[in-house]
Order: sequence, then C-alpha cells, then structure tokens
Amino acid sequence: MKKLLASWKDARERHRDRHRPTGFQFAAADSVQFLNGDHWDAVTESSSLFLQRSYLGLLEDFGPENLELKCSLIYKENKPLAAVVAQVINISGDRMLRAASTVSKEGTGNLWKKTFGPAARKASARIRDRVLVCGNLLSWGRHGVAFAPDADPAQLWPGVAEALYRIRRAEKLAGETNLMLLKDISPDADKDVVALRRFSYRPVSTDPDMVLTLRPEWSSYKDYLASLDGKYRKGALQIAKQIENAGCRVEHLPDLEPNAARLQELYLQVQENAAIRPVTLHPAYLPALARLAGGNNFKCIVIRRGDDFFGFVTLLRESDSATGYYIGFDRTAAQELPLYLRLLHAVVEEAIHWKCRRLSFGRTALEPKARLGAKPEPMCVYVRHRHPTLNFFIRKLVYAIPHQEAPERNPFKA
Repeated sequence: MKKLLASWKDARERHRDRHRPTGFQFAAADSVQFLNGDHWDAVTESSSLFLQRSYLGLLEDFGPENLELKCSLIYKENKPLAAVVAQVINISGDRMLRAASTVSKEGTGNLWKKTFGPAARKASARIRDRVLVCGNLLSWGRHGVAFAPDADPAQLWPGVAEALYRIRRAEKLAGETNLMLLKDISPDADKDVVALRRFSYRPVSTDPDMVLTLRPEWSSYKDYLASLDGKYRKGALQIAKQIENAGCRVEHLPDLEPNAARLQELYLQVQENAAIRPVTLHPAYLPALARLAGGNNFKCIVIRRGDDFFGFVTLLRESDSATGYYIGFDRTAAQELPLYLRLLHAVVEEAIHWKCRRLSFGRTALEPKARLGAKPEPMCVYVRHRHPTLNFFIRKLVYAIPHQEAPERNPFKA
C-alpha cells in the first residue's frame, strides 16, 4: 500500500510539473533569423556547426520539403542560457509502415511488399502525421540543444521540455503534433536529462554511432594499414586493387554545384533502399554545405572512371573530429565493384590527413565499419506522446522495436 501511495503521489507531482511554468523565459520563432543573433551565438559558440545560425539559415533555404524549422532561446533573468532547435516533419503512413516492417530479418523490401499489398500501400500514403523532433534529421549527434558555457544542463532540461511544449502548442493551428522526440542523447548523459522523465519522456535505444579513434602515430593512411592485422590489411589492399583494376580512380571533387544532379542521383539510390527515411535531401543541400564549411573542413571524394563517377562520400571536420557524412553510389556497379568499402577507406585516409583524433561513421552498416576498427557509441532517443494513455502504449511499442548490435571486431595487431 505504501508503494502504491508513493507511486500515486509521484504521478500526481509529475502531472503538476507538466502543467505549470518552469520559471524560465522563452523566445521562439519560425526562423533563427527572427531571434536575437548575439544571444544565439553566445549560447552556441562552442557547439557543432549544425547549431550555428549560418547552418540553420542554409537548412531553411535547402531543407527537405516535409520539414519545418523551429527555434527557441531559453532565458533566466534576461540572460540567454540555452538554444533549442526543433523540426516539425510530416510523415506519410506508408513511410511509417515501411519502418515498422524492418523488425523482421526477412529484409525490408520483401516484407514490405508481402505484408502490404498495392491498395494498402496506396491508401497508407494518404495518411499524414506530424512529429516534433528536437534535433536534426539530417545528422546524428545532439544537435537539438545547446547550453551556455557557464550553464548547468541538469537545471535547464525542464526548460527544454517547456520550450518544446510551447512549440507544439503554437503549431496547433497548422495541425496537431502528437509525437515528440529528443534525438541522439548519449545514455551517459542520463543524470543530466533525468528531468525529462518527469515530463513523461522515456529513453529508447537506437543503433549506435560507429566511431574510429585515430591514433596519434598514424601520420598517413599507410600507417593505418600497417597497424592492421594481416587478414584485414590484405582485405583493404584487395579492395583498392579491385577498384584500380576496373579503371577507376579515387579523387576529390572540388566543386559540387556542377555535379549536383549526379550526386543526387547516386544519393537517392542509397537512400531509397534505407529502411527508415523520414526526409530526403534537397539537391542543393550538399553544395550549399560545402560552401558554408569551406574546403578546409568539407571534402567530397568520388570514385571516377572516365568522365563519370560511380560513387561519392562527403566528410565534415569540426575541431579534431571528422564525420563521414552522406554517401551515394551506383547500385548496379556496386554488384561488381566494392564501391562502398573503398569509400569507407577513403574516409579514413582523409580523416588522418586532417590530423583528426576521432572519426564518426554514423549508425548504418555496422559490420563493415567494425572491420575498419570503429567501436559503437550508444545513443538513445527520448520519446513522448501528447496523450497520457497513448504515451503508455507508445513506450511499450518503441521498447519492443529492435536495434542493431555492433559486432565485436578487432582488426588491429595485438
């Protein structure tokens, strides 16, 4: 009985927390350009490029068609303490059903076609739902919240929850937003985000980010190859030889804009095969990002034969970290050539050339990235539905969705 009473009391207090102000002050807008630029810069000065005003302006101009950007500043006693970036997306029913079909080992395409006939797929495409995402659907990592250098994140997460609540309520005229997500939070940060639980957010594990730690003694790609065990080194050399014997060469693409159509074509061949694809890149997005980041911090590497190229990968550098960003390749050519694996090795080579200490590969294709020496860094998403009753069932559902576990691989010499 004591446990029951304590549970009931805690539930009542959590309900009160969700329905009273946190004591913070807020400024919210449909564009980051409408907010105080100096205040935004003061909060995000040490944050990722994906939280900077310049990038958010780019996203407003060249973002996916089904994405709307929302920005908010959180204040205490008129001092800016946190910045929040949210995205409202419209997702069709067929995309949600396709995502749900990935729980089988049978393969997304076959299960999707077998489970849902043409009529069901056509009907589900007419169903639309709005989702509020705190974060960036075009990247991975905590790109939805930035805290001022002297702020205490643990004290500010209730303000983040209220900022998202205010954004959702303001969006009611445009359509009901039922599901809210805080994207890509490290499980190690749970002590800081524990306040979110009082606002009915619950963590859900996702596929990990595969990260390769670049050793200080690797001054070149040859040093990396020399550190590999014989089997893995032989495999890497064979991949490079196959590409070379096919008459292909690996090179940098200095100007993306004249090649934007081909880049988009190759990107779509990979993206359309993805199990979950809530958004699709605008053709001008990567060229615009290349201009914004500059040649010292953004690279596009292609596998070329003659005047055409069959594959590309983009890289982004921030401080001493590199990110293997978007990739695309010709799936027909990939049946005969190891395009994807060669592009992964090109990413390693460029990150070493940049003298980075950390290389993030993202959350797909865990096996080949583990064979490169990358290790998993866990990530989770905090989920909440606006209806308390549905929130209970939503949590049960998302907990049941499996995620990939990275295989144990150690390609380096003992």
